[in-house]
Amino acid sequence: MTTTGTSIPSGSFDRTQAMSSLLAQNWWVIALRGAFAIVFALIAFFWPGATLLSFVLFFSAYMLVDGVFGIVAGVRAASNHQRWGLLVLEGVLNILVGIVAFMMPGLTLVFFVTLMAVWSLITGIVMIVAAFKLNPAFGRGWLIFSGIVSVLFGVALLIAPLVGAVVLTWWLGAYALAFGISLLVLAFKLRGRRDDAAAVSTSPRSV
Repeated sequence: MTTTGTSIPSGSFDRTQAMSSLLAQNWWVIALRGAFAIVFALIAFFWPGATLLSFVLFFSAYMLVDGVFGIVAGVRAASNHQRWGLLVLEGVLNILVGIVAFMMPGLTLVFFVTLMAVWSLITGIVMIVAAFKLNPAFGRGWLIFSGIVSVLFGVALLIAPLVGAVVLTWWLGAYALAFGISLLVLAFKLRGRRDDAAAVSTSPRSV
């Protein structure tokens, strides 16, 4: 029997449900990313006087770890025949930024700040785009919030690229703290929906 009137396309709804289910089942990956971000923030707050070289190397290590977790999430998505492009894109981007920072630690402060600003802007935009593929009940708002925080941090760095090294560490620490907390909230919200996601993924689809 057919019906008339406007409705949400079934394909789009299925993709949203699949994305939501995938993130709920892998909530621990998001939680680990949030925890690493908070640890990074605490180090930035309590050791702001570290030399720029040490700071660049630590930032590089953080980017590499975060990128690996992003790719892990993407591989899990691909293995479940779900959309994985945005997850892998963010992971690869973070790893590339980490490698550049590690291989050229003598970058000038302005270039390093610009590099972080561009990374932050692109990461934030990718997260906001990915959020609209997530069911609102699974924490879409928190993913959007994380993306907005990343974009605002990037804009702030572009506006004032010549801030001192200590102030820069505080800025990055504040960003990482807000980013990490929002990811942890999102992760545990997804964890609470894990059973619902499992039920959706195992329920027969209507034809």
